[in-house]
Amino acid sequence: MLKALVSDVDGTITDRRRRINTDAIEALRTLVDAGIEVVLASGNTVCFMDGLCKMVGTDGTIISENGGVYRRGFGGTLHIPGDQKVCLEAFEVLRDHFAGEGVGLELFSAQYRFADVAFARNIDPDDVRTVVRDHHLPVRVLDTGFAIHLQDPGVSKGTAMRDLAREMGLLPDEILAIGDSENDIEMLKAAGVGVAVANAPEPTRSAADWVPRESYGDGFVETVKKYYPDLFIR
Repeated sequence: MLKALVSDVDGTITDRRRRINTDAIEALRTLVDAGIEVVLASGNTVCFMDGLCKMVGTDGTIISENGGVYRRGFGGTLHIPGDQKVCLEAFEVLRDHFAGEGVGLELFSAQYRFADVAFARNIDPDDVRTVVRDHHLPVRVLDTGFAIHLQDPGVSKGTAMRDLAREMGLLPDEILAIGDSENDIEMLKAAGVGVAVANAPEPTRSAADWVPRESYGDGFVETVKKYYPDLFIR
């Protein structure tokens, strides 16, 4: 049996409007109660993830800021492999560039972030990538569908998952990873089994080992029932 589950949050255990799928939460709690390690992985901040873990009922093991931050359990050491300094410097260049075009960039939760920069999708992510490329900025641009992120190119959800696996005494092959966006691709490829829910874009689906018929949280539930069938026999 796969010993751990690493799951994205927005678009994977929610609907398109970021509302939590209650059946997905019940499925997560079933896994936790059965002794399966559950890790929530997101572009969101640590404080957001802490609240979510408390309400869902996990032990607080998280991957945050798209792999720029991770931690084993609520009481564990907060590891910050991401370099926020380069992200902030790149954001200043972007802000000046788009201000010249009459567009303001809205930062998200800047005071609560340790490793990356996130801002509103009021501009085309490909335009951001063009500016980053033209200015030779040493950052990666991620479009999660909910925000645009600037990230240290040396980190991802996949690198954080591998580091967490070592800390948990697991092999990546023992992990089921589920996601929906481009920031999940490295994680899906690094896991023993990678699953992209049906609403995922084509590059993410192509990186997965399996794609359920259902989208969003319903696709998550379909997945865990497929890979942990004995836990859901009624």
